[in-house]
Amino acid sequence: MDIKKTEAPVNTVTLDRNKIDAPTDNIYKAISVVAKRATQINSEIKKELLEKLDEFATYNDSLDEIFENKEQIEVSKFYEKLPKPHSLAAQEWLENKIYYRNTKEEESEEI
Repeated sequence: MDIKKTEAPVNTVTLDRNKIDAPTDNIYKAISVVAKRATQINSEIKKELLEKLDEFATYNDSLDEIFENKEQIEVSKFYEKLPKPHSLAAQEWLENKIYYRNTKEEESEEI
């Protein structure tokens, strides 16, 4: 996933309910899938951000000195300007980029 090249909106937008629940025919299932994907995206972004911020980390025992690292601030500002994970997940859902399956339905078919 390349979050830099996504077309997901940064601001809040209203989405068409019919487009969201079309793949599942159930709005609650669709929202559940999108929410789970948003959680995955959030953990990926957080992991990537922490890795980048660790490059700039300085380890001092002295609490009196606070260093202002301009690169660290720029990285943080970049991640603040990105679309939120739920917006990215909703965009992926509308573009049919999310694979999902219902394991309960598969179990009942086997019986």
